[in-house]
Amino acid sequence: MFELKAPRKLLAVAVMGLALSTAACGDDEVVGMEDNSIAGTAIAAGKFSTLVSALEATGLKPTLESGGPFTVFAPTDAAFEALPAGTLDALLADVDALTEVLLYHVVNGEYSAAALEELSSIETLQGQPVVITQGSVVLNGVTVEQGDVLADNGIIHVLNNVVLPYLP
Repeated sequence: MFELKAPRKLLAVAVMGLALSTAACGDDEVVGMEDNSIAGTAIAAGKFSTLVSALEATGLKPTLESGGPFTVFAPTDAAFEALPAGTLDALLADVDALTEVLLYHVVNGEYSAAALEELSSIETLQGQPVVITQGSVVLNGVTVEQGDVLADNGIIHVLNNVVLPYLP
């Protein structure tokens, strides 16, 4: 048997400790925490890639990752595709207009579908209200396809159309 000198012993113990603590961690802990924010939930759903790209283009994605709580009326990819020809391209080319449209889909605070059904309108972060048809969640004539998708920092309500605010 051989004897390690003190500094080498310390190094060996440290390496062994690191190896054991890494082995003790599950794969989930090594890879990282799951993102259950509004933005992370939208990404994981797989049907909001246009919305997520638009959030990234406007710089709003970090807000929906760490801010809130918010209620987001999230148009699906199919909703963006249903816009009149050239509308999406025009919005993507005009970051200010795109920001206005996206903020028109976000409300400060957490509102479940049941809470929204009790309201006649609600003000968006864009500054204009959306009208809510009582008895069901219909915003400015657009029906919520799926309500109450919970995230750590709010609630997502899935829309089958894009709701456009009045833009001067």
